[in-house]
Amino acid sequence: MEAVLSIGIQGSGKTTLYRERFFDTHVRISRDMLKTRSREMVLIKACFAARQSFVLDDTNASKAHRAEIIPAAKAAGFRVVAYYFRTPLRTALARNKRRPEGQVIPVPGVLATFKRFQPPEWEEGFDEIRVVEPSGENEISIRSWTPEEGNPPGLERQ
Repeated sequence: MEAVLSIGIQGSGKTTLYRERFFDTHVRISRDMLKTRSREMVLIKACFAARQSFVLDDTNASKAHRAEIIPAAKAAGFRVVAYYFRTPLRTALARNKRRPEGQVIPVPGVLATFKRFQPPEWEEGFDEIRVVEPSGENEISIRSWTPEEGNPPGLERQ
């Protein structure tokens, strides 16, 4: 069983990666769909009870929010994996602008997330950290980040 936390600002590719990599194996839990953190927690707890792997498809921008999930997932016997979307702000804003009508996040909202964003750290209790970065127009590279490398670097403005 696996609890995957997508960690990145809006427009960084979190939902796209879910569709491409996890759609057939993991439940998608998204505040965009559920609207509140309390509903999100109800579904997370249901996944714990059912022993069902899931992806928390949210910005998960703060350590405090992640601290609500990681210990509970570990206590339920889940392996906790961070997919850290290290997408430059400029790239995320451009992708956000290309979203379908009604799904575009206002620029001040993206900037607010960027300003308060905290990259994942090993001390939070992750079993694995994977770094996702753009590597072309519509391509990404994913690599495992090891504890020997320390904590992953922050986001870039470019």
